[in-house]
Amino acid sequence: MKSLIVANWKMNPATAKEAMKLIEATKKATVATKGVSVIIAPPSIFLRDVAQQLGGGKIGLAAQHVHFENAGSFTGEISIPQIHDAKATYAIVGHAERRAMGETNEEVGKKVAALLEAKMTPILCIGEQIRTPAGEHFLFVKEQLRTGLHGVSPAKIGKVIIAYEPVWAIGAAHPMQPRDMHEMSIFIRKTIVEKYGDLGMNNTVLYGGAVDAASAPSMLRDGDVKGFLVGRASVDAKAFVELLSAASKA
Repeated sequence: MKSLIVANWKMNPATAKEAMKLIEATKKATVATKGVSVIIAPPSIFLRDVAQQLGGGKIGLAAQHVHFENAGSFTGEISIPQIHDAKATYAIVGHAERRAMGETNEEVGKKVAALLEAKMTPILCIGEQIRTPAGEHFLFVKEQLRTGLHGVSPAKIGKVIIAYEPVWAIGAAHPMQPRDMHEMSIFIRKTIVEKYGDLGMNNTVLYGGAVDAASAPSMLRDGDVKGFLVGRASVDAKAFVELLSAASKA
């Protein structure tokens, strides 16, 4: 099975011209790399330009954020019909940076359900701020999964991509080890299986912590993940090429 790399550009780059240069570099790297699928999540203002540049090829397109309502008085928000019209077929929901700005578990769950209703694929981000010896972080992640998947029917559960973001590990002196990710991946699947039965074994699980070309192979081999949600490395053309190459050889 191919690895999946979701490139979250966050609030980068500054101009459409720079975005086009970055998308060209990403396209070349993807074509040259076998065994890896790529989804790009640019800032919403660049969605349509990026879609045009991709030309309906093999690279997927995601929005970084959506509202669960289709229309209304929600200044500054972007709706699912709007991102769909811009040719996005995926959307990131529940990212740690959005949660830090006040996005609740319940809102995340509404977004997941609304995306599936619109026949789009949600990339559901979960993950704890801190890890404790007593294991409270497992309860934290379980609650995020429970509420995030609340409105998802058994028929649609397999469409949800799960991205685990250990916030404490991003930029830390001691990054998350593959064995710890393997334990968390088992817990995530177990939690989904408790509600959905064997259908819960089909979800793609991504690692959303800090990752680079050096750490990617061991995380793919031993972490029980199918790929990565990457931020900083995705807007550095050289680093992203190296990451794709490393993932393809894992």
